[in-house]
Amino acid sequence: MNAIIADAIAGESAESSVGEEMALEVIAFSDANLDAVVAPAAGSPKRRIRTPEKDTCVTAQPGFVLHSYPHRETSLIVDVFTRDYGRIALVAKGAKRPMSKLRGVLQTFQPLSLSWSGKSEIRTLIAAEWVGGLLPLEKSALLCGFYLNELLVKLVARDDPHATLFNHYVATLNQLAHQEPAPIVLRQFERALLRQTGVAADFSICTSSRRPVEPAEMYVVDPERGPRAARAADSWPRVSGKTLLDMEREDYRDVVTQAQSKVLMRFLLAYHLGGAPLNTRQILIDLMQL
Repeated sequence: MNAIIADAIAGESAESSVGEEMALEVIAFSDANLDAVVAPAAGSPKRRIRTPEKDTCVTAQPGFVLHSYPHRETSLIVDVFTRDYGRIALVAKGAKRPMSKLRGVLQTFQPLSLSWSGKSEIRTLIAAEWVGGLLPLEKSALLCGFYLNELLVKLVARDDPHATLFNHYVATLNQLAHQEPAPIVLRQFERALLRQTGVAADFSICTSSRRPVEPAEMYVVDPERGPRAARAADSWPRVSGKTLLDMEREDYRDVVTQAQSKVLMRFLLAYHLGGAPLNTRQILIDLMQL
């Protein structure tokens, strides 16, 4: 994966402004003081890995490869995101062999039809076929794609179905492939991810007053509870009520909303990641220091 991302970075020279924007998107997560502020509370719920209780045989399930790594000499463990079964792990036996039919199929950001069997945490891939229908991701869009995949791997529990999030993921890849503005596309996906995993609060209600958020007022967002009126001593990001209402409506046309929502989502994601680093961020930082 590192080599692919390095190639994508190299292709940014002709589009420096886009590259700088993506660099800011990823590097934003590296703020040391932010990590200290957003350490999760001791009582925060932990995501459990759900293991199937009985042997299953699934055929022709729409899915995407999120990540893969070597398993023994000739096989791969493939982390996939499927429409009806959520994120699951599959062992692709013999996938590293030169003549394997799976070798050229198990690629990221390609729509696949997957079949597998088994009842353990890691099931056995039976077949994988390329479906098509999406343009390939290139340059900065490719970096955005890896960012989406890493968020899914780290924030979505295995064997937890998320059909709505799956459809949003497909739509997001399509938007990136058609070069729609990355900051807006990423904010929409981040918000959808937190909603579908059950940790997103309603941005239209102030938790301290239980009244509707006022566009002209300033707020902070408690990661566990939601928006409340900002106080002078707050170290959390301060955002306007208008930004919160725009985010609730998925309206990011306002440049102030774009700027404030980036900082807010950086804060919320860092909290729910529990301090876990994002590799896509660190790879970009390392490459920019070369």
